[in-house]
Amino acid sequence: MSDEDGYFDERIAATYDESIADEFAPAAVDPVVDFIEQLADGGPALELGIGTGRIALPLARRGVPVHGIDLSEAMVARLRAKPGADDIDVTIGDFATTTVDGEFSVAYLVFNTINNLTTQDEQVACFQNVAAHLEPGGCFVIEVGVPALQRLPPGETVRAFTLTPTHLGFDEYDVVSQGLISHHYSVVDGKLKVFSVPFRYVWPSELDLMARLAGMTLRERWSGWKREPFTSDSSKHISVWEKTASRSRG
Repeated sequence: MSDEDGYFDERIAATYDESIADEFAPAAVDPVVDFIEQLADGGPALELGIGTGRIALPLARRGVPVHGIDLSEAMVARLRAKPGADDIDVTIGDFATTTVDGEFSVAYLVFNTINNLTTQDEQVACFQNVAAHLEPGGCFVIEVGVPALQRLPPGETVRAFTLTPTHLGFDEYDVVSQGLISHHYSVVDGKLKVFSVPFRYVWPSELDLMARLAGMTLRERWSGWKREPFTSDSSKHISVWEKTASRSRG
């Protein structure tokens, strides 16, 4: 395990797939892969925060060349132990700034991972880094939740998002800094595991401005991978920005 794995170290990586088992089900994975494969249109894809390969592996099985970036060696070790991983190149590093060779038809950042960048500057840098890797006309896809501030009672800062016999999850909001700490309390093999990780929540319009600063424009926005309409009641969005001009790296 590397000391640079951040919050997703060996302790988390060891049970990560099991902790989000529902997200590995075909009903959850297939619509994501369908969506990204269509945008790739035969070209290569870049996954930011590739993790254990939940999306990258089935996408590669479709014939899409995939290159991934991830900070956590522990998570990537899980990916590399899986069938088909030899077809995927992975670079260890911070996806906001790490560069790889080549140009890509599509880059994607799913499952709220943009929020792992905990400052606005880092999120802006991520968009600029992606734009530098995309070919002209290439697309950047983000899946992220809409901040649930409307669901917070006045004066409250904590909202439960999971309440089961084996997992309690609470989001703690700091509305001044757009900070969010997700607290997880899980029972695994009869033992209590406690895990808290910081995020920075971000609004759709804020992401659109980050894209504009990087030379990209909004192409489409949906509330789900099957292109369900995005409305004021949507709890998350799938947004696609298109690179409108050639940008050199650096």
